[in-house]
Amino acid sequence: MSGIDKLKNKAQEATGTGKEHVGRATGDEQLEAEGHRDQAAGNLKQAGEKVKDVFKQ
Repeated sequence: MSGIDKLKNKAQEATGTGKEHVGRATGDEQLEAEGHRDQAAGNLKQAGEKVKDVFKQ
């Protein structure tokens, strides 16, 4: 299950990056901010997964 969660988190980060770039290119500040939020959420979840991995060992 952990591997699937990691993939979902990476996908969320990638989606955030895409939204940020599209928002910046089109001048849509709201979309750009949403991209930043998605990236931050994905990074935070990734950090949580890494902590879980440390405690599993």
